[in-house]
Amino acid sequence: MVARIVVAAPSSGSGKTTVATGLMAAFSARGLAVSPHKVGPDYIDPGYHALATGRPGRNLDAYMCGPELVGPLFAHGAAGCDLAVVEGVMGMYDGASGQGELASTAHVAKLLRAPVVLVVDASAQSRSVAALVHGFASFDPQVRIGGVILNKVASDRHEALLRDALEECGMPVLGALRRVGRVATPSRHLGLVPVAERRADAVAAVEGLAEQIRAGCDLDAILALARTAGRVDGPAWSAADAVASAAGSSAGPSAGPLVGASRGAAPVRIAVAAGAAFTFSYAEHSELLAAAGAEVVGFDPLRDEELPEGTRGLVIGGGFPEVYAAELSGNEPLRKAVGELARSGAPVAAECAGLLYLGRSLDGAPMCGVLDLEARMSERLTLGYREAVAVADSSLAVAGTRLRGHEFHRTVVEPGAGPVPAWGMHRPERRVEGFVQDGVHASYLHTHWAARPDVARRFVAQCGG
Repeated sequence: MVARIVVAAPSSGSGKTTVATGLMAAFSARGLAVSPHKVGPDYIDPGYHALATGRPGRNLDAYMCGPELVGPLFAHGAAGCDLAVVEGVMGMYDGASGQGELASTAHVAKLLRAPVVLVVDASAQSRSVAALVHGFASFDPQVRIGGVILNKVASDRHEALLRDALEECGMPVLGALRRVGRVATPSRHLGLVPVAERRADAVAAVEGLAEQIRAGCDLDAILALARTAGRVDGPAWSAADAVASAAGSSAGPSAGPLVGASRGAAPVRIAVAAGAAFTFSYAEHSELLAAAGAEVVGFDPLRDEELPEGTRGLVIGGGFPEVYAAELSGNEPLRKAVGELARSGAPVAAECAGLLYLGRSLDGAPMCGVLDLEARMSERLTLGYREAVAVADSSLAVAGTRLRGHEFHRTVVEPGAGPVPAWGMHRPERRVEGFVQDGVHASYLHTHWAARPDVARRFVAQCGG
């Protein structure tokens, strides 16, 4: 398999994104084909990874997709590359709440048999860094920390003290980054501002991160470490194989007949929302839709006044509609077109931002009016993994379908569920959530269809029915 490293840290805020994105950009500038990956359900960091490498940023989520898919999904994304850089999530050993190592950076590193580069915020310590690193390196002997990158180093003297301490415990220092001159990556209520909202500035920021990494890190040593990764056996994930497997599984009959290429007919056109307001998506979703017989066409609800001609189904993922409520509301022709398509009974899959867009209003700004709900910003962050069961048959799933997902929002909708809810949540608390109405399936729950390819297959079949 491809050479690979996992970039981890003792805690959030240590500088994982700075280092991982900078490494991706620096190695790409050397002419290497770099495959970018992110542990967990994050949508925003992969946008910066894609900018740094020119390849889609892909997520490795052992909770939503299961540990058994981490290796195959990695191999799919990294095919043909020279190096893969995997950015971790939270602290290295932090995973799904109450479920041990599941979905932690350490868990994914073990599944990939990849060495770890530990990024340490050294701003308030000197010799104590050795105790910290020793603890992380010895906590789980199956996790191999191959070296440390020191972040927020104050001076040459501070760096010397840190290096001396780590030499005592035998841990290589692969780089040291100064506190000053850090490249700005602006944040707001849900993390970094997505690339799609600040592309020119983001390009400059990524170039600056690459320069920091080149100046402060031993790229040759890091590449040599990446080449010590162990072998992970098994085939790469394939959207076509996943769809075919879904057709032959017990879930197959409920999904309906395959359409498009499998019957020799023209593919059904499915429009997928994109642009600055709708940036949350997994690359595998479009790949699965195409494998199931769809022609996937993007559109921007901020700019396009019509849906793509011939649209038979609509996917509206997550993002930041609350930031663009006025602009979305102002595009009345598209709001009308979306409403007409939904009311015709066409399949519509909406997650989080898509749910808000389909409601009557968002913070008082008129939206599409498909669903009888009002949405508004809230001070409370709703965040975490979820276990869910489909309450009723819909364009995405048959009643009783079980899957795992993730919630991540600072908005609330009233009511919180329709007369026919989308999901019954079972973790962390029992409740119903979302809306099933005609062909519409709308919910706050983000899902990863690689775990349930029958969802993509069913949706395409419903569009072609």
